[in-house]
Amino acid sequence: MPFLGQDWRSPGWSWVKTEDGWKRFEFFNHDLEDNNTELELKELQDENKENLFTGEDCEVAAKKRKKDHFNNNAKSQVYYQEKWIYVQKESTRERHGYCTLGEAFNRLDFSSAIKDIRRFNYVVKLVQLIAKSQLTSLSGAAQKNYFNVLEKIVRKVLEDQQNPRLIKDLLQDLGSTLCILIREVGKSVLVGNINIWICRLETILNWQQQLNNLQIPKQVSNGVTLDDLPLHMQNNILYKFSDGWDIVNLGQVTSTLHMLSEDWHLWKKLCQYHFAEKQFCRHLMLSEKGHVDWKLMYFTLQKYYPKKEQYGDTLQFCRHCSILFWKDSGHPCTANDPDNCFMPVSPQHFIDLFKF
Repeated sequence: MPFLGQDWRSPGWSWVKTEDGWKRFEFFNHDLEDNNTELELKELQDENKENLFTGEDCEVAAKKRKKDHFNNNAKSQVYYQEKWIYVQKESTRERHGYCTLGEAFNRLDFSSAIKDIRRFNYVVKLVQLIAKSQLTSLSGAAQKNYFNVLEKIVRKVLEDQQNPRLIKDLLQDLGSTLCILIREVGKSVLVGNINIWICRLETILNWQQQLNNLQIPKQVSNGVTLDDLPLHMQNNILYKFSDGWDIVNLGQVTSTLHMLSEDWHLWKKLCQYHFAEKQFCRHLMLSEKGHVDWKLMYFTLQKYYPKKEQYGDTLQFCRHCSILFWKDSGHPCTANDPDNCFMPVSPQHFIDLFKF
């Protein structure tokens, strides 16, 4: 039976080690060949002024220059990595093995996702869920990639001075998990040397200190400020927030915003957005005058029930192909109507996909 396909004796793909792990790359062969041809003629013309070569010497020298130029241009490489992954939970006749959480975390390019403001909160929530329960399920390479992504998240917050509270909660959960794992090192499975984990814990404590010392400078502007807007516009801005702490922090800016942030209609609508009416009855909070304290009820309910999650962009799962992917990068779908096969994946759903 003839062999159809790539020669099995070939060396295969070329791989390069990066800070995010090993990646596959390809060269622009045609561009290098064109550049090499121009380089051969130019360099040979210059050197012929001093040295006279025979025909064979010229050919050998040209090949040597071409090889040296090719090696010098090794940095001009293109990484080839699909931003999707097939989620396989069991072996079949066609495919053997299964997909792990660590493999998915490496393949879906979260390092680039945190640069997108639409995906930042989504990735942070996912990293936080992994820190709480799935850290020990990651392989050594996936753990390294995990902490590389975490470092980029902290750097971005320190540079942009945005979302510090979100990252403080993440580091608090991760630090607590690492303390428990290190303390029970003989009982739990830790990939890597214990000294590596102690070093990571020290790094997390250092990041927490940097975030606590973060001071946001006061913005000086000669244009229109938030306080210059009419009351109804400031009130409409407050109604766009989906997090209670953001409303409290904004209310500390001016006395007018503080008055608007204490409106019970605002907190009632926020409670109705995140929680069901049955949950209100179980944790009814009354003020001294006998009225419902909606602000206190909101912060009480969030201790017992999860809030409704809201993200600008999420991972998508194709039910037809069983593939996880980012919507803008797509995936090779074979369905007749692909759009009806896609479903958004929440951070918790992402974790659940890899629980076997």
